[in-house]
Amino acid sequence: MANTSIYKSLVFSGLSDLPSLQLPLFLVFLLVYLMTLTGNLLIVLLICTDSHLQTPMYFFLGTLACLDMGYSSVTIPRMLFDFHTQNMFLSLQACITQIFFFVLLAMSEISLLAVMSYDRYVAICHPLHYTQIMHWKACVLLVLGVLMISVVCSLVHVLLLLKLTFCTINTLQGFFCDLPQLLLVSCSDTFINVLLILILALLVGGGIFTLTFCPYIIILNTIMKMQSKAMRSKAFSTCSSHLTVVFIFYGTGLFSYFHPNAKNHSAVDKVASVFYAALTPLVNPLVYSFRNTEMKISFKRALCRLMCWNNEDTKIQCL
Repeated sequence: MANTSIYKSLVFSGLSDLPSLQLPLFLVFLLVYLMTLTGNLLIVLLICTDSHLQTPMYFFLGTLACLDMGYSSVTIPRMLFDFHTQNMFLSLQACITQIFFFVLLAMSEISLLAVMSYDRYVAICHPLHYTQIMHWKACVLLVLGVLMISVVCSLVHVLLLLKLTFCTINTLQGFFCDLPQLLLVSCSDTFINVLLILILALLVGGGIFTLTFCPYIIILNTIMKMQSKAMRSKAFSTCSSHLTVVFIFYGTGLFSYFHPNAKNHSAVDKVASVFYAALTPLVNPLVYSFRNTEMKISFKRALCRLMCWNNEDTKIQCL
C-alpha cells in the first residue's frame, strides 16, 4: 500500500506565539543570517585571494566557512519566511528534505573539526614532515571523505523516515525540522529510527569525537615542552580557538539530541536549537578566524588594497 504520509502537513510551534514578537524576532534573525553569510564569505574570499593563507590549515578553515553558510541557510531562511508570513505549515516532504541537508551539513562539520584536529596535530607535533603529510591531494581527499560519510549517514536517516506514518497535522516544537522532534510526532513505531541514532552516535559520532579530542592530549604535551614562549603562545592560541568551536558545537548538539525527558523541556530545547542551528555558524568565524593573527593581517592587507586601488601614489605601499 502506498505511503500516504507524504501528503500530511506539519506545523511549527515557532519560537514564540506572541504576535508582537514576530517582527523583532524576524529582524534579529535576519541580522544574524546576514552577519553569518558576510563573516564566512569574507573568510573564503581572503583565503582564495591571499597567497599567505593558501595552506592546508586555511583550506580546511575555508571549507568550514562554506559548511557554515550552508548550515545556516538550511534553517534560517525558512524561519524568516515563517516570521514574515505567519505561515507555520510545512509539507512532510519539505521537512524530510530539510532534515537531509541539516544532518548532512552537521555531520560534515563535526567530521571536518576532527580533520582540523589532525591537521593541528601534524603541524605542532611533526612540523618537519607537515608538508609531506598534509599535501594538497591529501587535504582534498580528506574533505571528500568527510562529505561521503555525511551523505551516507544522512541518506540512511531519510530512508527510514520515509517508512514512517504521520496520521494528522502534527506540531513540531521548534522553528525547523529536527530529527528527534519529527520522530516524536510520528504515529508509527520509531524504535528502529531511535536505535539508528544511538548506533550512529556511538560508532560514527564516537569515532569522530575520539579523533577530534585524542590528538589534543599529544598536542598539549608537545606545547608544554616547547622552549620558546612565543611558539607556545601561538600554538595554544590556534588550539584554543579550535577547541572553543568544538565544545560549542558538541555541547549544544548533544544536549538537544540526547538529554532525558525531551518532551518536557520544549522551551529549553528551543534555546539550544537556536544556538546550534543559528548562532554557531555566526560564532565560528568570530572565535576561530578573527582571533587568528594571520587572518587579521590578511584582512588589513585586503582593506589597504581596496582603499589604495585607485590611488597610484600609495598603491606600491599597499602591496
